[in-house]
Amino acid sequence: MTKLESLRRFLIPCTGNSPSPPPAAKKHISTSLRDDLDEKQQQHYPRLIQPQPQEAEPPSSCSSPAANLAPPRPSRTMVIATIFGHGRGGHVWFCVQQDRLKIKPALLLELSIPTSAFIQEMQCGLVRIALEFNAAESDDPELGRCPLRSVPLWTLFCNGRKLGFAARRKPTQQTKIMLKTMQNVTVGAGVIPCKFHDEKEVMYMRANYECVLGSADSESFHLINPDQLPGQELSVFLLRTR
Repeated sequence: MTKLESLRRFLIPCTGNSPSPPPAAKKHISTSLRDDLDEKQQQHYPRLIQPQPQEAEPPSSCSSPAANLAPPRPSRTMVIATIFGHGRGGHVWFCVQQDRLKIKPALLLELSIPTSAFIQEMQCGLVRIALEFNAAESDDPELGRCPLRSVPLWTLFCNGRKLGFAARRKPTQQTKIMLKTMQNVTVGAGVIPCKFHDEKEVMYMRANYECVLGSADSESFHLINPDQLPGQELSVFLLRTR
């Protein structure tokens, strides 16, 4: 199986339509008394008692202390993320866009994972990339208070193994041209002819991701499989510790 086929395999899952069983016939039960019974026979049947409507209790104005102390729910939004790189000796890049028509990415990270090694991890069906930053070990105190996406360097873990680092990058002109080429693609994987880091072709995997903002120190991106079908599980976590 080639690397391109491995990428397409996880974004185009096969489905089968199974015939649904016919709906069961509804049974109608009559609660009316028979008209052909005399009065003596009707006395043996219990009378139907109509339930009395109950008045709804007014909502309580006071709230419980546990509800006031509950932490806020994480914010969830949908973004478009692209994983791309060279097939020969290249590294994996992770690009997040709020809108596919916006060429400037909201987050661009260069990972130290080789493209070939990343595809091998994807063949297992589960890829979890964790990027950690320890603010206590940093010489710059501002990195502990800045927006999470502004952290310049992360320690990279892939499926529990430390595999180097991830660096935040500014989009170059080549990156903008590549993203503009993929403006009409929302979900897909393949190869596009684009000059990027002295290479003429770039392998990419593009899909919708659910962005979960847990707090000021945690954010994650989770791949949304097409048509909500089981397939590739891919998540990227950003975590800042203190």
